Amino acid sequence: MKNKKNDEISESQLELFLVEEKKTEKNRKKQDILNEKKEAVSLYDFDINIGEEIIGVDEAGRGPLAGAVVAAAVKLKNYDSDLDEINDSKQISEKKREKLFNVIKKHFFVGIGIADTKEIDEINILNATFLAMRRALENLKKECDGEYLILVDGNFKIREYIGKQKPIIKGDAKSLSIAAASIIAKVTRDGMMKEEAVKYPLYGFERHKGYGTKQHREAIKEYGILGIHRKSFLTKILE
Repeated sequence: MKNKKNDEISESQLELFLVEEKKTEKNRKKQDILNEKKEAVSLYDFDINIGEEIIGVDEAGRGPLAGAVVAAAVKLKNYDSDLDEINDSKQISEKKREKLFNVIKKHFFVGIGIADTKEIDEINILNATFLAMRRALENLKKECDGEYLILVDGNFKIREYIGKQKPIIKGDAKSLSIAAASIIAKVTRDGMMKEEAVKYPLYGFERHKGYGTKQHREAIKEYGILGIHRKSFLTKILE
């Protein structure tokens, strides 16, 4: 009888444990939407579930050997189903990015910030990226001033920015606002590099956008360094 009673207690405790475990799991899913996985959560829902007004910030051009780093800051004006096509700028074609660029400009307030190659060489690419982001936010405030939570793509908060902010790892695949900012930054920077391609047709900027492709590295060795090249990035290539 004693063993049976113990078994009944154990079963009862197990049932309570399973109930509590389910509650814990339910609460865990609700906790901090900023850090939960994207499972079954649309980019728009991710932003809405945060529960406060947000601005998305992302950059383009941290890795290239030439050209500026460009950041964008965006604030949703009005939602439209056309925005459901938005995703991380690296996951969609150049043609589709250009189409979505116009959709985003219609439905978001947009601010763009740029840090040029001279600034990149002087303060390093990470600090130049933060500088471009702060400039993007300053320009966005001309369109929609106010206090917002800034969602920043990546691991780091924007240095020297005063205000609420939250870094979101892989944010351009989670947040509609960050994804929109990534497209604005990418299309803007690509357009700048296409303009450089007209000035310097031998370097192929219209194709590689300044990244360190074989064609680009060989052009640097054959034709030399341009003013738009990041000299701090070229040490190994020029050895």
